[in-house]
Amino acid sequence: MASVAALYTPEVLALATVLASVPLDGTLPLRGAARSAACGSSIELGLELDPKGQIGRVGIRAHSCAIGQAAATIFAGAAIGKDQAGIVAAIEDIEAWLADRAAMPAWPGFAPIVPARNFPGRHGAILLAWRAALEALSTTGIPG
Repeated sequence: MASVAALYTPEVLALATVLASVPLDGTLPLRGAARSAACGSSIELGLELDPKGQIGRVGIRAHSCAIGQAAATIFAGAAIGKDQAGIVAAIEDIEAWLADRAAMPAWPGFAPIVPARNFPGRHGAILLAWRAALEALSTTGIPG
């Protein structure tokens, strides 16, 4: 069994605190939310698209464990320039990796939360930001 110390590394805890620099504010027109049934963690997310229909700005309010917050920071760090198809592909990659059917997702910055794969109770928290972003992007009417 993996230890909790291996999960909550200093790097993960640092990423969790960085999320405060990506605040959710009222000027972000697209909104999405996600909740993990496994642990109760939740995220509210706001997006603004650029003229190409790609993510131009992100804001997040997380009510989650440090893994969920670190994953949201990782999401925010590479979400700019992504479109709905890119978010769908990332969700599929992460889900396959969590199920041990694929290599680590190619999403930049993902390495710090790799130990969380050994904690199934945290899998839902890892996916929160991507799922909330997909919900927000689904409201645009722009095809993925």
